[in-house]
Amino acid sequence: QVQLVESGGGLVQAGGSLRLSCAASGRTFSSYAMGWFRQAPGKERDFVAAISWSGGSTYYADSVKGRFTISRDNAKNTVYLQMNSLKPEDTAVYYCAAGGTILATPKAFDYWGQGTQVTVSS
Repeated sequence: QVQLVESGGGLVQAGGSLRLSCAASGRTFSSYAMGWFRQAPGKERDFVAAISWSGGSTYYADSVKGRFTISRDNAKNTVYLQMNSLKPEDTAVYYCAAGGTILATPKAFDYWGQGTQVTVSS
């Protein structure tokens, strides 16, 4: 069992940056692939980025590639999402998730945080 708590969301102007954190409980954090997803009002939950258990492999949605960076610190049981050059279309609730494989679908992830709101103003 893994419990996930996101933080770091907020309001930022277009072109700005935010860093999201996801703190995990449980001693098995380092065995899970981790992902970030986002959901805008009235839309489906979309894949943003994922990272393998070791941090050696990462995967990004085309819409964030080159702007967002996912990383993890297994000693701190934490995964991060550095978001640069933010756009109004990045506005959404951002969720972190833990699962067994690094795939770009919510179905691949078993545990979810409660989400953190990111709002980008134009």
